[in-house]
Amino acid sequence: MTTIVTAAELRRDAQAFLRFKRAMGIVYRRAEFDLDGFVDFVAQHWGDYGEVALEDAISRWCARIPGRKAVTLGNEFGVIRQLCLYRRRRDPSSYVPEHALAPVKESVFLPYIFSHDEVRRLLAAATSHRGRFIGAPMLRALFLVLYCTGLRLGEAVRLRMADVDLDRGSLLIRHSKGRSRIVPIRADLVAELSRYTAERQRLVYAHRQANPEMFFLRLDGSALTVQSASNAIRRLLRELGMKPPSGRIGARPYEFRHAFAVHRLTAWASAGVDVHARLPWLSAYLGHQNVLGTEVYLKATPELLELASGRFEQHLRRSRRPR
Repeated sequence: MTTIVTAAELRRDAQAFLRFKRAMGIVYRRAEFDLDGFVDFVAQHWGDYGEVALEDAISRWCARIPGRKAVTLGNEFGVIRQLCLYRRRRDPSSYVPEHALAPVKESVFLPYIFSHDEVRRLLAAATSHRGRFIGAPMLRALFLVLYCTGLRLGEAVRLRMADVDLDRGSLLIRHSKGRSRIVPIRADLVAELSRYTAERQRLVYAHRQANPEMFFLRLDGSALTVQSASNAIRRLLRELGMKPPSGRIGARPYEFRHAFAVHRLTAWASAGVDVHARLPWLSAYLGHQNVLGTEVYLKATPELLELASGRFEQHLRRSRRPR
């Protein structure tokens, strides 16, 4: 049976669907953007009250931009399919598209993983940085927080003084991806952040300001922004040859998070630790919603794959030994 809808009806259903999801604690911001785009597409082509077969509307919406990446289309399609499943609760005969319409759900993108030598070069460059707005002590501390904790850039930049507990050795990450978490840090990072805090206090006094709320400050005493931090990191990546002189390809500021995860997994594997048993620990530390978001790092580098392969081969040899 063909399901006939209007844009006005879909808009009401989309809002009810969002309320339903958010009542369960799911933020669904990106999904709201995708839903609004789909409803606007229907309204643009058939008007607010013009009738259209839901199957046709979804098919044409999926094909609206030729040559799109399959993973992008798959993620957007997944939201629309969830809306259709929600509508089926009210009407069991309502149309729900098959997964085959946009089957790819997993990105084939592999991140740039900094080597240990590259991390040291980046840290040296940050330590000697002479910027107009960003000072070396702050940039060095930011790099260390990103690499030693795997925080997202936005999480690090948004740290407040009250979130950095150097006595207990922990960072409080507030409301990231819909929830908060406490991230323990090592004693050597505590020592580095203590040195930065002293420099930060001198900066505050030099500008005769009341103690600002934010932890990372620029040279004028203002709070660091994600954009200015990202720009500074990208400039260093280009200067060190880890990113081309122009364009979006190459290493990104986000790679510190990838490097932290892969280096931690590699260290565990080298020590003979059961990596899969530790994945939930790493997942919680990184703030992933589930362990599936952490498993992608297991195939991130040939070194890690070789270690995993070697351990599996040893396991097979032990299992074949006569008893």
